[in-house]
Amino acid sequence: MKRWILLVPLVLFLGMAAFLYRGLYLDPAELPSAMIGKQFPAFSLPSVQDGKLLTQADLLGKPALVNVWGTWCISCRVEHPVLTKLAQQGVVIYGINYKDVNVDALKWLKEFHNPYQININDEAGGLGLNLGVYGAPETFLIDSKGVIRYKHVGVIDDVVWHEQLAALYQGLVDEAKQ
Repeated sequence: MKRWILLVPLVLFLGMAAFLYRGLYLDPAELPSAMIGKQFPAFSLPSVQDGKLLTQADLLGKPALVNVWGTWCISCRVEHPVLTKLAQQGVVIYGINYKDVNVDALKWLKEFHNPYQININDEAGGLGLNLGVYGAPETFLIDSKGVIRYKHVGVIDDVVWHEQLAALYQGLVDEAKQ
């Protein structure tokens, strides 16, 4: 009986080693989202620009990127010119101004241009919480029916757009035309 007790530390060590070995092959930048394949959460929040009440229904009809941003977010400043360029090329982008002061958001949009067709003021962060947002920037790809198809955490730059998002977005646009 005592010999089996001596094997317990070895078994525990081997189990821990296997667990840690598996972790070497996981992508730490990949944050899974429970929202993939689900409807965009219901909300009723004001628009950043004019305070008009916006709801989930305002996001329906076209595939779009839904970008979570804030003026306090340094990475958002890096990402913003790329979003502006994409919007000029016809990519539909909706914004969620996350945990921010609306006056600051308006100043930002005036200074750096506004790539958002719709911009939701989520000052309290409730919509972000329902989406499982970790921080900004985060971007969701939704289809024309408002189903979340993809989530990107971090800055969207030209490489991310071309290697990860462009084909997915175009596929949803083509699907919506059928």
